[in-house]
Amino acid sequence: MADREFKQALYREFARIGSALASDRRLEILDVLAQAPRHVEALAAEVDMSVANTSQHLQVLKEARLVTSERDGNRVLYRLADEAVLRLWLDLRDVASHQLAEVTMLARSRELGPEGEEVVPAGELAQLRVPAEVLVIDVRPRVEYDHGHIDGALSIPLDELPERIGELPRDRRIVAYCRGAYCTFAAEAVAILRAQGFDAVRTDDGWAEWRAAGAGTRTREPV
Repeated sequence: MADREFKQALYREFARIGSALASDRRLEILDVLAQAPRHVEALAAEVDMSVANTSQHLQVLKEARLVTSERDGNRVLYRLADEAVLRLWLDLRDVASHQLAEVTMLARSRELGPEGEEVVPAGELAQLRVPAEVLVIDVRPRVEYDHGHIDGALSIPLDELPERIGELPRDRRIVAYCRGAYCTFAAEAVAILRAQGFDAVRTDDGWAEWRAAGAGTRTREPV
């Protein structure tokens, strides 16, 4: 193969990845799958699309080898193909936040907490004495916690928090985390806890970033 033919063929293959990523809906699907594998029906409900449309987007991602699937009884379970895909998604998101002012503007339009709010850097969370000094709570849906979570974290999904406040200690700081930098679950959980008099803060990142870093995380099954 001549050099020009080789380069054209090579870049054509690279473009398959770019083409698969060139959809806001497919990026949202990758973001959800970064938390845990999902059946098509559950994924469709999560991203607010029909099962048919979700399946079509998943096929594009699968053809680009960004996701894999397996039979689970009468249903199909999808997951990210490997950790490289997770890093690709996070890198794409980070580049967009640095290069596109619109991303910053959108983030600021939906502030996660009050101005001046204390936020615990995710990198420092592993250095805290858990549970001697703090109680870390994972406020994502239970299926995501069951797939993987920060070591020592207690699962209290956001929709269960009001009914389970009595389980939480008042003599320790509570640190909430959720899906990642643009997820609002942890901020909402902190607001609920503070209204009840708890010393509560949230992390600046979440499970996706922790999983990519491999720091103090526990996963139940391989990606």
